[in-house]
Amino acid sequence: MKAPETKPEVELVGEDGNAFAILGRVKKALRKAGADQEYIESYLNKATSGDYDHLLQTTMEFVEVS
Repeated sequence: MKAPETKPEVELVGEDGNAFAILGRVKKALRKAGADQEYIESYLNKATSGDYDHLLQTTMEFVEVS
């Protein structure tokens, strides 16, 4: 599993309540930052294993949110 060297920055302003948009933005940012598919899948699995608040908390672990 290959993580990006630095956390990519993702802007989530305007995405309130739209979990699919957040997942898509983070997935794209992780891929662009050099993460491999296994790392991205680990984010997606963890982020979708709970409620919306859990999604946001997990997202902040994997990327810098602005």
